[in-house]
Amino acid sequence: MIKFLDLKKINAPYETAFQEKLKSVLESGWYILGNEVAAFETNFANYCQAKYCIGVGNGFDALVLIFKGYIQLGKLQKGDEVIVPANTYIASILAILEADLVPVLVEPKLETYNLNPDLISEKITSKTKAILVVHLYGQLAEMVKINEIAIQNNLIVVEDAAQAHGAGRSVQCSVDSEQLDAENYEPQVANHNAIAYSFYPGKNLGALGDGGAVTTNDFDLAKVIHSLRNYGSEEKYKNEYIGVNSRLDEIQAAFLNVKLPHLDADNTIRKGIAKRYFNEIKNDKIILPTLSLRGVAREEAMQSHVFHLFVIRTKNRDHLRQYLLDNGVQTIIHYPIPPHQQKAFSPETSGWNHLSFPITEKIHKEVFSLPISPVLTMDEVSFIVSILNKY
Repeated sequence: MIKFLDLKKINAPYETAFQEKLKSVLESGWYILGNEVAAFETNFANYCQAKYCIGVGNGFDALVLIFKGYIQLGKLQKGDEVIVPANTYIASILAILEADLVPVLVEPKLETYNLNPDLISEKITSKTKAILVVHLYGQLAEMVKINEIAIQNNLIVVEDAAQAHGAGRSVQCSVDSEQLDAENYEPQVANHNAIAYSFYPGKNLGALGDGGAVTTNDFDLAKVIHSLRNYGSEEKYKNEYIGVNSRLDEIQAAFLNVKLPHLDADNTIRKGIAKRYFNEIKNDKIILPTLSLRGVAREEAMQSHVFHLFVIRTKNRDHLRQYLLDNGVQTIIHYPIPPHQQKAFSPETSGWNHLSFPITEKIHKEVFSLPISPVLTMDEVSFIVSILNKY
């Protein structure tokens, strides 16, 4: 059986280093917000070309704390509207609600699964204050267009990069607004942004438990989030804000410090597998993902996508998935139910169940993910391609 994801195999090369790190942390006698967390925050900020990194408990908390940080700074107020892709994983939407903000769902592009910039403006009202961009499956959203809209409407841009560690190596970098007009500059993010990451074990950079981080170039935002994650306190027993307990674990930070130097190499392997899928899957019953960057060739666009997932579409999803399973290939659906159709958003709560998002609903009915990871062998890729082409 070709597993969809073999975490044991992915982490096996680091076992000796993990054991050494664990021993070091145990012997240090400092288990919360110690040297390993500080080192990882520095290392990940440098990797992301960001000024600041704040380690938090998980990717969901990273998003919540960004929004709460902006509220503390007076840049957002409770009840403000935040535009968000309708087809994102539900955590993105829950984070907006957790911060007492109002999600406004916008359809994605069918071809890329990312937020459609052309549909944003019609959803902007006097209450709209932010856009939450999700770089779904590891592909960068169309940030040039999104940033132009944000600047024109004075909106904050927050990015959910839980699946996009290292994407383009510029998803993490703030830029000046005048760069928006620079030719062939893609992708990029807004000059006042913050970005949330998850280190859930299955991510491109995964811990051995939960973990997350915020990166930003905004000193004031970084300072507030640094306090909010630790009960709203910068100095022990002195609480400036109503904060939470959401701190990156010292042991998980130590493991992440081991794995971070290998992230680019792992992403390169993912891109190589994706390239083979693109070039070798030849079946008109299967719709491959689209790489979309304005005026950029596919080979170049590949560099902005880190292929956390390789997601295909088909009209008869259950039949094709069972066919693959019968032939020893495990797949997963990301995600089977659109957020607006979840029971959590029934008429008794948000009342979203009656809403219609045809593109989102089509995506959720037709997509599923093929195996793709740094430990998937080329022979396994050949087998998967062969089986798909015979379907």
